[in-house]
Amino acid sequence: MPKILIVEDEDSIRRVLRNILSEENSSWEIDDAQDGVEAIEKLSKNYDLVLCDIKMPKADGIEVLNFAREHFPDTSIVMISGHADLDTAVECMRKGAYDFISKPPDLNRFIQTVRNALDRNQLVAQVKQLKKKVSKKYEMIGSSRALGEIQSILEKIAVTDTRVLITGPNGTGKELVAHGIHEQSSRAKNAFIEVNCAAIPSELIESELFGHVKGAFTSAVKDRKGKFENAHGGTLFLDEIGDMPLNAQAKVLRVLQEGRITPVGGEKSIAVDVRVLAATNKNLDIEIREGRFREDLFHRLSVINIKVPSLNDRKEDIPVLVDHFVKLLSEQEGIVPRKFEKEAVLALQALNYSGNIRQLRNLVERLLILGGEVISAEDVKQFA
Repeated sequence: MPKILIVEDEDSIRRVLRNILSEENSSWEIDDAQDGVEAIEKLSKNYDLVLCDIKMPKADGIEVLNFAREHFPDTSIVMISGHADLDTAVECMRKGAYDFISKPPDLNRFIQTVRNALDRNQLVAQVKQLKKKVSKKYEMIGSSRALGEIQSILEKIAVTDTRVLITGPNGTGKELVAHGIHEQSSRAKNAFIEVNCAAIPSELIESELFGHVKGAFTSAVKDRKGKFENAHGGTLFLDEIGDMPLNAQAKVLRVLQEGRITPVGGEKSIAVDVRVLAATNKNLDIEIREGRFREDLFHRLSVINIKVPSLNDRKEDIPVLVDHFVKLLSEQEGIVPRKFEKEAVLALQALNYSGNIRQLRNLVERLLILGGEVISAEDVKQFA
């Protein structure tokens, strides 16, 4: 149920605004305050929308707006004034007001503004919920020493723009490390763009990374931004960097050196502000010796090198990972959660995990579907 606060020092106007809102939607919860001081005291009730006069005793509307933006940034504020002028409206919008309405308000515009502001709050709440789900999806689970060391490194490097090379076998969670760096950085509000270098044909990877202009090649029917430009202000994660063709490696190196890209078929370069993270399951020292990877690019990418351990090297994390996957699969896939006997968990810890975390997740899902009401060691033996 949306909560609305009317802040107005004139009793008659407060009553009129309250009546208009009540008649428009009886489910809206409406409160009021007769001056700025009372409004500031009431803001802790977490209103969805504040309709605030500007000229008031004790504390004016600008003070209320400033306080709300600092302490309750998700609350929409609509400023109302009988002494409206362009400069005041601009100042209010610059300080974060959702909208500015002159007195006496046009009824249709007033109601539409209220509805739009409440819709905006609902969208903000939905986005926050989605971000929580995304963060949970990429959460690193475990308390092993190896994972603790990675978490410690992340805390130190996340606040910087240092380039990081993440290495380790397939299925160990290298992308989780990349997401963790991004989420803890000052770029977290901006885009996290992932490119799987192994999944893009060699003839298309330059267009994918740098974009292209119309007519650059046969199928280029319009201009298209590349991943570097899409990641401007945020983070670009180059997964499986060891599979990138040499010609593309040379151009990525130039971007890292100059901070500019040139779309395929284009003449003008474009400045990009991107933090680059890279990952590979290959031994790049061998790739360099065999001439398949540029040594100068390796040194550009690996200012910090994080090696993600295999699951075989952190088996003490398996019990908590099992609990995590049971909960995750029940929420996301609708699979009925089941309890794992202690012996079943011990049996899981005794297995060899060539497929690492991904293998364990698949095994837990298989056991939840095919195992007994309580997962036993026999179930593990049968379905592993």
